[in-house]
Amino acid sequence: MPLLGLLEHSPLVDVLLIIVATAFIWLGSGWLERSAERLSAYYGLPAVVQGSIVVAIGSSFPELSSVVFAALAGVFDMGVGAIVGSAIFNILVIPALSGLVSDQPLETNRTLVYKEAQFYMIAVSVIVITFALAVIYVPVSGGPPLVGQLTRPLALLPLALYGLYIFIQWQDVSDHDGERIDDGVPVVRRWLMLAGGLLVILLAVEQMVGSVESLSHTFGVPDFLAGVTVLAAATSLPDLLVSVRSARDGNSVTSVANVLGSNTFDLLVAIPIGVLIVGTIPIDFATAVPMLGVLTLATVLLFGVLRTDLSLTDGEAALLALSYLLFVAWVVAETLGVTQLIR
Repeated sequence: MPLLGLLEHSPLVDVLLIIVATAFIWLGSGWLERSAERLSAYYGLPAVVQGSIVVAIGSSFPELSSVVFAALAGVFDMGVGAIVGSAIFNILVIPALSGLVSDQPLETNRTLVYKEAQFYMIAVSVIVITFALAVIYVPVSGGPPLVGQLTRPLALLPLALYGLYIFIQWQDVSDHDGERIDDGVPVVRRWLMLAGGLLVILLAVEQMVGSVESLSHTFGVPDFLAGVTVLAAATSLPDLLVSVRSARDGNSVTSVANVLGSNTFDLLVAIPIGVLIVGTIPIDFATAVPMLGVLTLATVLLFGVLRTDLSLTDGEAALLALSYLLFVAWVVAETLGVTQLIR
């Protein structure tokens, strides 16, 4: 029930709730981004770690919330769709907009390209392997041929890889001799502001998941495709806000690191957390893998343009944006039945 049962579901109410929830996600993400940035400066964290861990985890909270609420509502496909769609949005749209708003080409470095980007490619591979293991070893008896049960032991595989990711980042922090910056605001107030942002995002995403689920059922849109489009774009707003602001302020490394760190967190933590909460969740391999294939292609494209001269030019940014428009067109074609690549 939307708004704690005060309103009944209807297309108009659902659309209005999605708009209002999106606004609150934007508000909460602003609080979260500012507090995370100040706390990172206070503790003297390097720019790559600040973007890929602190800011990335905070800005990924909407995706984590969407998976949890979708799993509890019995529409886990929508949650997975939101994660994959958000990852594609992050990889193609956010660097494109960040590069276009920057006064000069978006600069990267070898650490970002060869550590963050390549580790993210490994993360995508591990998720595909985890889904494949679910289909091979825990198939749904009497169900479709490519549907398996994603269990808690399987969910520990991507979580273990994220533990390795945290260890690598911790080593970088240990080797970094950064200067702590104190802006005069008490640290406790910054932590309270961060917690407040997370709470606002949590409540807004809960309403959004219910409204998107209702709209998808009303118009006959599959849960996975609804998650890939509407829910994915809405939950990616915090990542968009953080990266564009960082690029405009000249912090290009933080901007790109946030994208890669957010996607790594979404794939390796958000999806497994939903499984750990619910227990056992069916996953449709035939639906998920084509989208993960698109995500892999998008990741390879981003890696290629970032590696050329270790910068992102306006032309390369436009190429990323065009690629996302083609992806959206394909999703619409799948929904309308024009193409049938997703079975």
